[in-house]
Amino acid sequence: MDWVAAVARLRARREPGVLVTVATVRGHAPRRAGAKLVVGRTETWGSIGGGNIEAVAIDRARELNGAAGPMSGPGPDPEPELMEFALNDKVTGRHGVQCCGGAVTVLLEPLPVVQAVAIFGVGHVGLELARILARHNLDLHLIDSRPDMLTDERLGVLADAVAQIHVHHTPLLPEEVLTELPPGTHVLIMTHDHAEDAALCDAALRTAGLGSIGLIGSSAKWARFRQRLATEGGHDAATIDRIKTPIGIAEITGKEPATIAVSVAADLLRSFEQDLHQAGPNPVAAVPYAPVAGSA
Repeated sequence: MDWVAAVARLRARREPGVLVTVATVRGHAPRRAGAKLVVGRTETWGSIGGGNIEAVAIDRARELNGAAGPMSGPGPDPEPELMEFALNDKVTGRHGVQCCGGAVTVLLEPLPVVQAVAIFGVGHVGLELARILARHNLDLHLIDSRPDMLTDERLGVLADAVAQIHVHHTPLLPEEVLTELPPGTHVLIMTHDHAEDAALCDAALRTAGLGSIGLIGSSAKWARFRQRLATEGGHDAATIDRIKTPIGIAEITGKEPATIAVSVAADLLRSFEQDLHQAGPNPVAAVPYAPVAGSA
């Protein structure tokens, strides 16, 4: 498996990783500049030459992976790092001696788990919101019970997306998709049908491991939903309060779909930032790596 496929595999697994690249080579070294290695939690793909260089790089990559948060969701992003190795018999590395005679610089680029967002209802507002969120590096799930909302022609505006788009057509029970979403997924409920919205709210509150839950609609709609979630759903007040409604930034009051979408997207991006701040500083990245010293 080449490094591109390995990175894609980690992304699909929602597992943090590190892309290790030989950045510069002076003199003799096991691999040329540009050689790559991908390091996951327990697996590696590719090689930067073996020996002490590769073993030390893997050790540090695993430390960075540990600092990237749980496998189930995003955490603070470790910063890229450069490591320098002198390859001569005067230098004893952590995993032995390499005496090729040259010097190598290795770049470690963390591949963190990205945010995930699920939009239930890809109508006028949902599609505008998808267009905005698609410009960000995240996993974007689009769910609708109406097939005409999910045609290739209609979703063609997302063809150049930075995000990875996952389309779910759910003609009968859209709420079943909730159990298929990655842990930590932020859910936005904005379907065409209030009964469908209500069922999704109830199911989302019963689904463990989701991120935030947002519901589009008026205060009157929410009052009816809140009573129903308590009396018919049996949810207590604290559980019901997990649902945020109205969604978006309160100071943006326009009713046009694109305006609502901008408001909702901005509020969601702000919550992403808050999640990272609450996670705290990266304890591993704050510890500088001591490069291997010595003359080539």
